[in-house]
Amino acid sequence: MELPVQSEERPVRFEQPLLLRFTHWLNVVLLAGMIASGLQIYGAYPAFAERGADFCCWPLAGKRFPEAVRLGGWLAGGLKWHLFLMWGFVLNGLVWLGWQIGSGEWRRRVFRPRDARGAWEMALWYVRLRDQKPAYEVYNGLQKLAYTGTFKLGVLAVATGFAIWKPVSLPLAEWMGGYVWARFWHFLIVWAFVGFTIGHLFMTLVVDREATRSMILGEYRDPAPANRRASVMATPEVKQDA
Repeated sequence: MELPVQSEERPVRFEQPLLLRFTHWLNVVLLAGMIASGLQIYGAYPAFAERGADFCCWPLAGKRFPEAVRLGGWLAGGLKWHLFLMWGFVLNGLVWLGWQIGSGEWRRRVFRPRDARGAWEMALWYVRLRDQKPAYEVYNGLQKLAYTGTFKLGVLAVATGFAIWKPVSLPLAEWMGGYVWARFWHFLIVWAFVGFTIGHLFMTLVVDREATRSMILGEYRDPAPANRRASVMATPEVKQDA
């Protein structure tokens, strides 16, 4: 006779606040809309050089993205969507930043130079070039680097966006090398976000599914025993906060 298998009680490691989860998922929608509407705007002039000039760094000039991934239908429609979603992105970012500062949570998430070694060691452990998992507190160096890096990307996205939206009334474009380069930096930032999203989805859906659950329900529990080696966020040797 087989005995019933008792499920192991997994302790709650921490809990994601509701406001943090809300701003996270709202950002998903806003960024997807801004990228799609931005591709519609780009399609009106799919190049970066001024007409009749050459541009060194974009070999795909003249090629438009498929209509299925664009939002707005035409240039004016794309601009309206992009500006509407941009203000939502800015407001959502300010709410997120205000919560980080007000709660003091930013101290645990910001990447500092001293975290570089931990990030490198965690990367080595992740690709199985290190046997022992590095000890850390709630967030490891790679996670801090991701939090800090995406925040800076968001700031740069807004700054370069304003530079090409108001190239005359604001001096931002001049600081970025001119209108052509400001537009190019804005475009590159889009693909940086896309690259981060792909890596983020891999980490949360393949490496650590508990992270996805925590961003929906709030509670992050220790992964099941079979998944602990694969999970970057599982922390059997976790340090305690001072």
